[in-house]
This record gives sequence, C-alpha cells and structure tokens, in this order.
Amino acid sequence: MLKIAIVDDHPIVSDGIHHLIEQQYDMTMVEVFSNAASLFTWLLNNDLDILLLDIFLPDKNGMEICLELKLHYPDVKIICFSSQQEAVIISEMMKRGASGYLLKNANSSEIIEAIRKVASGEEYFCEKTSLTLKNFRASLKYLPKLTRREKDVLALIKQGNTTNTIAEKLFISPHTVESHRKNLMEKFQVKNMTSVVNRANELGLI
Repeated sequence: MLKIAIVDDHPIVSDGIHHLIEQQYDMTMVEVFSNAASLFTWLLNNDLDILLLDIFLPDKNGMEICLELKLHYPDVKIICFSSQQEAVIISEMMKRGASGYLLKNANSSEIIEAIRKVASGEEYFCEKTSLTLKNFRASLKYLPKLTRREKDVLALIKQGNTTNTIAEKLFISPHTVESHRKNLMEKFQVKNMTSVVNRANELGLI
C-alpha cells in the first residue's frame, strides 16, 4: 500500500486529492499538510512513499523543500503539484529532486498515473508540462552567448536602472551601455529591452 501525503495550503485542493487517493485499492492518504513545518515534524516519526508538493507555501518554497527532503529523506519521492507552468520552474524543481510535475488542472487519471509511475522509479510529466519542457529544451539549443558585461547590464536593467545609472554603477559611459542594449536585442532577436528581460528570464539567464 503506497503511503501518500500532500502539502498544499488550499483545502479544496487537498480535499479533492484526498478523496481521489482513498478510492484507489493500492494507495492511502496518510496525512495532509498546509505548510512545510508540519510536514517535517511529522516525518520525524512516520514513513512516506510519495509526496504531492505545492511549490508556493506560507513558510517555504518548493525548491527549498525538495532539497531538504532529498537530504534527510531520500526515499520519499516528490511530485510537484502546482499551477505554475513556467519551464524554468519545472526544470529547477526536477534538478532539486522532484520525480514528477503535475498542473493543478490535471485530471484524476493523470494524477493516479503519475503516482504509480513515480512509485515504480520513473519520472512523470502531465501533457502540458511535458510540452513546455520539450519547447524549453529545444530553445536551449539556440541560447544566446552573452559576455560578462552584457550579463551585468542585463541584470541591472531587470532591476529597473536607467542607462545613466547603469553607466555609473559599472564605471562605463552611457554610450557603452546603449551599445550593450543594442547587442542584447540583436542576440535575443527582439525589438525592445522588455522582451530581452522576459526572454532571459524564461531561459534562466538572469
């Protein structure tokens, strides 16, 4: 019997998953948590096979929880259960030890399939996250090559700094900053810096 738990601070989500799990012959919902602290307190004296984990919780984010679980409870398999569909977030959660990723609008059959596959040692992505990751990985083949200075300028632009402020902080001329802006737009093949920043965020460059 697979022991399942969920960490989610939305009762309507937890209740729905609880009901679904209890209908399965080979699974049982052993506990429902609304925050990370209660999860780790419970794990001190209890065993768990699969954890359904929301990414944004009141006390810790999913990436921190993944790292801590893999360090102290490596046998617990983690399935992210989130409304977040950004490729960078999905990729980072998997790097930190998650074995699956489901969107909260996944249907019942996807949730059960994910649990069974992850329990058997496989990874699982729902259809939408699988497509998101596929497109993301394809885009990495065309990842712009940025110089150190271009990365510095891009980071400061993201923070909302003006050209003159960037020039002062980096001890370069405003003309040089504008040249870097132009080069960044050319490398990302976009027409404005807002698009550069958005694209760089998607690719995990800043």
